[in-house]
This record gives sequence, structure tokens and C-alpha cells, in this order.
Amino acid sequence: MNTLTASKAGLLTCHACGRVARRATAHAAHAAHTAQSCPRCGAALHRRNPNSLARTWALLISAAILYIPANLLPVMHTSSLVGSEDDTIISGVIYFWTSGSWPLAIVVFVASILVPMLKLGVLVLLAATAQRRSAWRPMERVKLFRLVERIGRWSMLDVFVITLTVALVRFESFAVITAGPGALAFGCVVILTMLASMQFDPRLIWDNLEGGSPPMSRPVTEPPHE
Repeated sequence: MNTLTASKAGLLTCHACGRVARRATAHAAHAAHTAQSCPRCGAALHRRNPNSLARTWALLISAAILYIPANLLPVMHTSSLVGSEDDTIISGVIYFWTSGSWPLAIVVFVASILVPMLKLGVLVLLAATAQRRSAWRPMERVKLFRLVERIGRWSMLDVFVITLTVALVRFESFAVITAGPGALAFGCVVILTMLASMQFDPRLIWDNLEGGSPPMSRPVTEPPHE
């Protein structure tokens, strides 16, 4: 694909403030003995986010590991005069469905089970294709990334759903509700998937269409490609 990109034109984008600057030549950078900095905010300039894929994979693997206990361990423990009970996210969905509150059951299922699973799946797909330097459907992959980013803005809805579930559970008087280990694991999954989306550099998708090795973390001191 013969497309002029900012990398080919010798331009760099500051990841802190977004200003575009021209990349310093190798001779000038060697004379200065320092990394090139943004002329506006002073942040270090990189052609691509350094070690973007490594950090993304680390966060995704951690989120995938915690996703299992988040759904299997109880998110709340109810103690009352008639006994105690532990409830998971899945048992809450079943409770609302069997009690006739099927709209609430759908909301809990989508926000707490389906959405985190889809976010993990999409991010794994994006990271795997970038790692393999795949040229498969770049526009569709960019749209998937934008979709994950938009969903990420509402990720805390999952935590609010758990709070709503606790508040709406019918319990006896003098009952005490405490959060279970599943709630902590679930909150960690939400945070880790948000961080993984932030660490992934979507420009790696287009680098794979230019041929050769993608410039994932090349120094900014090299001269522009001819």
C-alpha cells in the first residue's frame, strides 16, 4: 500500500499533548546526546508507544485470569437472622430472571458478563494480529478498537450494576451485606481491561501494511525512510 504516513514524512506525535513535531536527524540527535522532546510540553517523543504490545498482553493475561474468579466467587455475603447466603453474579442473574425481573437480569448479564468478555476477546484479537504483523482487515480492526474505547468509558457501569444488585436483593430485617472476593476480582478486571485498551497503540495496525517490520519502538534518532 503506497500511502504517505506521518512516520514516512519524518513526523512524530506527542503522546502527552498531541502536538506534531518533525523528527530530528540522526546527526543532530547524536550531537545533542539526548532523546528528542516535545517543544510544547517537554515529553519524550516516540514513533510508537514503547513496548505497547508487551504491556497490553500483560494486562490482558491478568484480566483473563481474574475474570474466572470474578464470575465464580461470591460478590456479596448476606447474613441475617434466618441464616447466611453467598451470591455470585450468575446467581444474581438467575434470581432476577426467575423472580420476573427479566429486564434487570438482562442488564446485569450484559454489563457484568457479556461486555467484559467481549472486551477481552476484541483486545486479544487486536494484540494478536499486531504481534503477527497481519494485514487482515485493518479498517475493521480500527473500528473494533474505537468500539472498545467507547465501551471503556462506561466500564464502571459494571461495578454500579453489582451495587444495584446488592441494593435490590430482598433480604430479611436486621440483615448485613458485605462485599465478597468476587467483587474485588471483578473490579480488577474492569480496571485491567481499561488499562489494556489505553496501552495498545492502534497505529501498529497500519504499520503492518507498509511492509517490513513494524516500527514498534524504534528510536526517534533514525532518519526518515526514503
